[in-house]
Amino acid sequence: MKTIGLIGGMSWESTAVYYRLLNEIARERLGGLHSAQLLMWSFDFAEIEALQAAGDWEGATERMVGAAQALERGGADCVVICTNTMHKMADAVSGSVSIPLIHIADGTGAAIRQTECRRPILLATRYTMEQDFYRKRLEDVHNVKAVVPDEAGRDLVHRVIYEELCRGIVLPGSKAAYVDLVNRMQRTEGADGVILGCTEITLLLAPDDFTIPVFDTTLLHARAAFEFAAG
Repeated sequence: MKTIGLIGGMSWESTAVYYRLLNEIARERLGGLHSAQLLMWSFDFAEIEALQAAGDWEGATERMVGAAQALERGGADCVVICTNTMHKMADAVSGSVSIPLIHIADGTGAAIRQTECRRPILLATRYTMEQDFYRKRLEDVHNVKAVVPDEAGRDLVHRVIYEELCRGIVLPGSKAAYVDLVNRMQRTEGADGVILGCTEITLLLAPDDFTIPVFDTTLLHARAAFEFAAG
């Protein structure tokens, strides 16, 4: 079993989900008392969020690179960035270490390609929805063209993530608003799937909330990381 290096704390709410999922998958696949072999670097998310809000992506990249290098020195065999948004600097992080980075969009894109879905809705932070680092990888590598909500929809999704989910607050009204947004985009945009493109959204939504396929990036990323670790 190889050691998975997790860059977490962005936020810790979803990092805790990664920890649980990886250990559940290990127990499922290996049986008995087996669990995943992990190293974790966990940020103080307030510091990272301040860099995001200020648009200081260079400063954020320096932090991420430092974390990846620390995990490699600690004996990690791969790097897993436990957040979709911070894959903005995935190339810089990958280039700073000699171990592989397991990219969250690749597990997601591969799962989408196994279905007939080709126009999924991307629900994520404003950074992930509005910048092209994530959508472009889905399209260029996996031939999946994700669609994003309109400005009001993006405001809603982003606000719920930062003001509620990252603080451990899960509200039925926010879930209903997300479901209404997806249903509307099915009608108006011809959307045929939903990408839970922020790792916290798995705290709010589940596949049975919708009649179209749901792609939980947290779960798909954890599975991809375990497959690498298991060899």
